[in-house]
Amino acid sequence: MAEYLASIFGTEKDKVNCSFYFKIGACRHGDRCSRLHNKPTFSQTIALLNIYRNPQNSAQSADGLTCAVSDMQMQEHFDEFFEEVFSEMEEKYGEVEEMNICDNLGDHLVGNVYVKFRNEEDAEKAVIDLNNRWFNGQPIHAELSPVTDFREACCRQYEMGECTRGGFCNFMHLKPISRELRRELYGRRKKGRHRSRSRDRRSRSRDRDRGRGGRDRDRRRSRDRQRSGRF
Repeated sequence: MAEYLASIFGTEKDKVNCSFYFKIGACRHGDRCSRLHNKPTFSQTIALLNIYRNPQNSAQSADGLTCAVSDMQMQEHFDEFFEEVFSEMEEKYGEVEEMNICDNLGDHLVGNVYVKFRNEEDAEKAVIDLNNRWFNGQPIHAELSPVTDFREACCRQYEMGECTRGGFCNFMHLKPISRELRRELYGRRKKGRHRSRSRDRRSRSRDRDRGRGGRDRDRRRSRDRQRSGRF
């Protein structure tokens, strides 16, 4: 029985625990959900709830009319926001493995930012600190998230441009950043690792050279002592 319960935990067959919360770290029913939302006590991933504001959804003129925001302006705005948050996470808390931003419209997902750190300790430190900070005039609400595999959390139909539920889909619609920014943010880290490995190799090489040089000097000194009759 225990094995069976473990095998269905977090799936749709689980009648006790909410499968949506387990997969995407959010549920449209919120506290009214009939199933349990098991909030993790440790995780690599944190969620910054409702922090991203899509200008296409909120742009209005003074007379209440909707202002047009071009796709290019939208992408520039999104890339700037993504880079700002990503850089802040890495500089203050630790290495980020992956970061994703929801483009959904449902209250439980709209503007959610998910940051997956390399280490659980960094995620815990970030949650504690961020809950005492503000962003864009609003207090930040950060929490540990059960999401670790975003392939399970995202809407596959959305990725193929076929989601019929639109922004109110219950699975994540992850908004992509530009290719240039992706190369800059993630490539920069790879270059850093490459430089670190190169430094390590050079250091080990110098140590070996010093070792060989030291052994050669010892052998020469030994021969000199033997020739001079000294110990």
